[in-house]
Amino acid sequence: MIQNLFEQNLNRINTGSIKWDMTKEFFGVDDVLPMWIADMDFAAPQAVTDALIERTKHPIYGYTAPTSFAYNALIHWMKDKYDWNINRDSICFSAGVVSSLSTCIQAFTKPGDRIMVQSPVYTPFFDLVHKNKRELVNSPLYIENGQFRISFEDVEAKMRNGVKMFLLCSPHNPGGRIWTKDELKRLAELCIQYEVILLSDEIHCDLTLSGQKHYPVASLDERFSDLIITCMAPSKTFNIAGLQSSVIIVQNPEFKKKIKDTQSAQGFHGLNIFALEALAAAYTHGSPWLTELLKYVENNLNTSIQFFQKELPLIKPMSPQASYLLWLDCRDIGLIDKELQRVLLQKGKIALEPGSKYGPGGEGWMRMNIGCTHDVLLDGLNRMKKALS
Repeated sequence: MIQNLFEQNLNRINTGSIKWDMTKEFFGVDDVLPMWIADMDFAAPQAVTDALIERTKHPIYGYTAPTSFAYNALIHWMKDKYDWNINRDSICFSAGVVSSLSTCIQAFTKPGDRIMVQSPVYTPFFDLVHKNKRELVNSPLYIENGQFRISFEDVEAKMRNGVKMFLLCSPHNPGGRIWTKDELKRLAELCIQYEVILLSDEIHCDLTLSGQKHYPVASLDERFSDLIITCMAPSKTFNIAGLQSSVIIVQNPEFKKKIKDTQSAQGFHGLNIFALEALAAAYTHGSPWLTELLKYVENNLNTSIQFFQKELPLIKPMSPQASYLLWLDCRDIGLIDKELQRVLLQKGKIALEPGSKYGPGGEGWMRMNIGCTHDVLLDGLNRMKKALS
């Protein structure tokens, strides 16, 4: 059964895993349980492994172009999952969503241009703006009823002062919030009004939990397609980030030309053979695996929330609507970020992501990856209890 796959404790040590083999480099210690970086400890769908093995049977690995199989797999996935009609002309391939974001920043803005983000948010958003020598404009999210909310008044006020691009994280990382259709439409309308390009990172969209629905913002209105660029990937969904396969969906032909021109200037000329095979196999055959994965993640989520309520009530998790990442409010513990991290590492022997990495508003929070076996999850939770009791 597929479900049994998620109970296998697969040893990833000495496999070149950033998560398991590089805790010394990132945390200064190597004898800790890693529950930080966003990849799961689950085997990828068998269809992906089978496709990769089958391709190796042909012993020539020459220059490769995307096949119709790869294009059609993506097109059908978007239609089936999101009722979003895209075509081959709207697809650009990229090695990863972060590189896609950087490509688009370089294609549509110039040094000194103002780019808006919403903190706390995925760390590379800040890095890409700064390292490309653009000006960061932050419109902080606020919390209401336990979930992140957008301050549209703040967004509009800052757009009035000149913003060239808006970086949207949808679903939100680290909070797991799925923006509603009304929120996305309101944001896109503001971008139209103030002529702001909307660059939407939707890498976690397939990991929507039960009772929730993700909307690609570009799918909501034909008027939005001229200013929205969507970045997606099978990497988080099917745990294949190491294969480096992602897509940029852009329905404005002029925008696509700029992206392709920028990729050419960077020396990027397409995905490798195995990235294309994995993408096509995942989107064609991976849906049953994903259904079972989400059930497993949801069970881990419920276990985690109940544990914190009973055993560590000073830690208050933000209940995610998507993904296997848990955003933990640790402010009531009363420790500054560095001290909290030290106690977890040294006393609990567990590595989590410090919330301060996610910008203003992340102080006092931690991000925990629960994409692991239930046994490992319980081990991690008990390590936290040991450290903080």
